[in-house]
Amino acid sequence: MSCFTFGKVDLVPTVEEYLTLLRCSRIQVDRAYSKAVNVPTFLKKLMNITGMSEQWVTARIKQKGDSKCILWKNLKDLILAHPDMKKKVDVFSLSIYGLVVFPKALGHVDEEVTDLFD
Repeated sequence: MSCFTFGKVDLVPTVEEYLTLLRCSRIQVDRAYSKAVNVPTFLKKLMNITGMSEQWVTARIKQKGDSKCILWKNLKDLILAHPDMKKKVDVFSLSIYGLVVFPKALGHVDEEVTDLFD
């Protein structure tokens, strides 16, 4: 008995199911291993998620160890003051993933977390 079977039914998700669940539209499904093309930088991803200017985001990106991060306090201030409700929810979701689900540096949201929202 395998941990991914129930009776005689194989429950391992297919590549297509993972693509749907993760909303990965840029992945080439005909290849076993593929890289996303034109991957945006951390700066561009944060600009897209937050809706803020390049200057705002650049001023708040910090180098923490081997990766870039943004301080949780900056995201919290943005959540409280952002005029766009959808962006507030996006930034809040990013914060939850960065601080609770995939924490790397205490009080910071790591750049790898932004891949979930790109």
